[in-house]
Amino acid sequence: MGTPDLSVLSPRWLGKPAEQASESERAVLTRFHHRQPVSRNLATQDTEPASFGDRMADKVASFGGSWPFIGLFGLFLIAWTLVNSAWLIGKPLDPYPFIFLNLLLSMLAAIQAPIIMMSQNRHSKRDRLMAEHDYQVNLKAEIEILALHDKLEQMRVEHTQALLKGQQEQLALLSRLVERDEGGAGRG
Repeated sequence: MGTPDLSVLSPRWLGKPAEQASESERAVLTRFHHRQPVSRNLATQDTEPASFGDRMADKVASFGGSWPFIGLFGLFLIAWTLVNSAWLIGKPLDPYPFIFLNLLLSMLAAIQAPIIMMSQNRHSKRDRLMAEHDYQVNLKAEIEILALHDKLEQMRVEHTQALLKGQQEQLALLSRLVERDEGGAGRG
C-alpha cells in the first residue's frame, strides 16, 4: 500500500492541510489508509512500571480517601479527646484546646497532601493518554463513516446512471418499434 499522501487525505477527511494536522491526526489518517485499527486496550499497555514511591502514593491516596480512613480517624479523634479531657485524668498529655493534636493533624496534612497530589498527577497523565486514544478512535470512526457515505453516494450515482442508460436503450427500442409499426401501417 505504501506511504499515504497526507496532502490529499488531510483536506478530504480532516478539512485542513496536512501541515496543520496534529501528529495524532496524521497517525489516524495513515492507519485509515492502511486499513489498520486504532483502538487498543490501554489498561494492559502501561508504558512505564510504577516505582515504589508511585505505588505507595497510590495506596496512601486510596486509603486516605476512603470511608474506613474517615471512620478510623474519627475514632482516633474521639479517643484523643476523651483521654486528654481534664475530667478523665488529672494531668493530661494534651489538655484542651489540644494544641499537640493540632500539630499532629497539621503534620499529617502536610505529608498526606503532596502524596495524594503525586497519585492524582499519575492518574491525570493516564487520563490524558486515554482521552487522546479516545479522540483517535472517534476520529477514525468518523472518517470511516464519511468514507462509507462516499461509497454509498458513488454506488447510488452508478446505479442511477445504469438505470438511465437502460431507460434510454428501452426508449430507443420503443422508438424503433413505433417507427416500424407506423411504417407497416402506412403500407397497408
